[in-house]
Amino acid sequence: MHAPEMWKISKGQGITVAIVDGGFKLDHPDLVGQFLPGKDFSGAPGGVGAYADGHGTGIASLIAGTGKSGGGTGAYGLAPGVKVLPLKINNGAVSAALPSDFFDQIGQAVNFAVDQGAKVINISQGMDAARFSAEDVGKLNGILAQARARGALVVASVGNQAQTGNPVSYPGGLPNVVGVGAVNRDAVATDESEQGPQVILAAPGMDIVAACVADTGYCQSHGTSDAAALVSASAALVWAVHKDWTANQILRVLINTSGKPNDGSVRNNDVGYGGVRPRIALTDPGDPGPADVSPVPVTEPSPSSTPSRSASSPTPTSSVPSPTESPVGGAAGAPTAQPKAGASSGSSSALPIVGGVVAGLVLLAGVVFVVVRRRRSAVVPPSAQVPPVPSQQAGVVLPPPPSYEPPVAPGENPYAK
Repeated sequence: MHAPEMWKISKGQGITVAIVDGGFKLDHPDLVGQFLPGKDFSGAPGGVGAYADGHGTGIASLIAGTGKSGGGTGAYGLAPGVKVLPLKINNGAVSAALPSDFFDQIGQAVNFAVDQGAKVINISQGMDAARFSAEDVGKLNGILAQARARGALVVASVGNQAQTGNPVSYPGGLPNVVGVGAVNRDAVATDESEQGPQVILAAPGMDIVAACVADTGYCQSHGTSDAAALVSASAALVWAVHKDWTANQILRVLINTSGKPNDGSVRNNDVGYGGVRPRIALTDPGDPGPADVSPVPVTEPSPSSTPSRSASSPTPTSSVPSPTESPVGGAAGAPTAQPKAGASSGSSSALPIVGGVVAGLVLLAGVVFVVVRRRRSAVVPPSAQVPPVPSQQAGVVLPPPPSYEPPVAPGENPYAK
């Protein structure tokens, strides 16, 4: 992604990115000064600065990490100039999240974010669609449509259950959101990244180094949650330069400048229209197209359509295991971690980095990913059609991926050079 080159043009300055997640470590050195006053919709104690796991902190750092820790040797997000609006929901990390409450809290958070002027809303969360009633889906669809009409770009992870039935996850599979899948360093969809017409774009989702709440302060993670964060950050980078563009134009440029699928298609169900390349979007954006036409037509889910290729649904289980180390001890009065119990609805997993972070570490492998074997194909015209988003009738809370990446030891981080 050549982040240092991009930062000469844009760091996302002047753009607010709302993050809907399960709590945030507000005093992490790489995030101090990045948070705007947020709001807690979870009903759990402690406010937005209380967290049961490091998921929200990691997502925030992938988007807006400043690298200030250790005299500038900490973790950088892809758009360190943005401001983060932290919005807390009950994602199941503290107590069981009822589907109706989960959707209701996401809807409240989206409304609040739009009211506060957030350009990008990142939702790296998900539950399988069969858990939601038609009433729940209709209500959130209406909120998302209104957010879109008011100019916000909502980005959501598509989930990590590709190998366990590939059920569609909400809200990533709903209309009016940009569903994001994960790719590896060869720009190929990861084994866990879910597939289907709901995948609009892809971004790195393996070997991601991010700020977290472990004793070391940094964790290595993977999943579509991380990929969604990088797409949100990419949108912010472009929007900071083209402030008069609409969400439709930002998305169209991200699609048109993406690294196209390796199979030669305009889009496929593995990576959507391809992997985001914000550097190209900044240096050679091309025609952003009409302001009031979406590059991805919205098709409302039909009750009779098939949600996934799976005939059965796995048992609900946690998708975001807590780091094996304790949260970082912060300044006096800093919030402490809430005890974790129950299943989480997030869609990435993390392990702490052993022994801290080496000097010069750039957060997220995605920043320094070399996307190879990519070839540009014809850009997507403003009227490009994508298969309709299916209605979702099956599934459960996302389970953890089948394996986790090993912690990074000092001197072994390949991204420190």
